Order: sequence, then structure tokens, then C-alpha cells
Amino acid sequence: MEGNLSLVGYGLATIGPAIAVGLIFAAYINGVARQPEARNLLQPIAILGFALAEALAIFGLVLFFL
Repeated sequence: MEGNLSLVGYGLATIGPAIAVGLIFAAYINGVARQPEARNLLQPIAILGFALAEALAIFGLVLFFL
């Protein structure tokens, strides 16, 4: 029973980063659509946000195996 509960916990833990990645790139696309000249400024910020959100998902994966 303990393994099944950790699998459910990891599944729930991946919802947050998945929503975060969607919101990050939605805001990036919206910003570039409004001001195309700001693309070079917004792209590194979007990639950094993506990396931080994925780090949370990887952290949840590590905790799943513990």
C-alpha cells in the first residue's frame, strides 16, 4: 500500500509544475505577440522559469523513489 500512495503523491506533485510551465509559456507567447521587439529580453526569463518549474518536478520524482 505504501508504494501505491507514493505513486499517487508523485502524480499529484506533477500537476503544479505542469500548470506552471503552461502559464510561463502562455505569458511568454502573449508578451512576444504584444511586443515582438522584446523577444530577446523575454526568452531567457521564460527558459529560466521553465527550468525552475521542471526542477520542482524532478525533486518530486526523487522524493517518489525515497
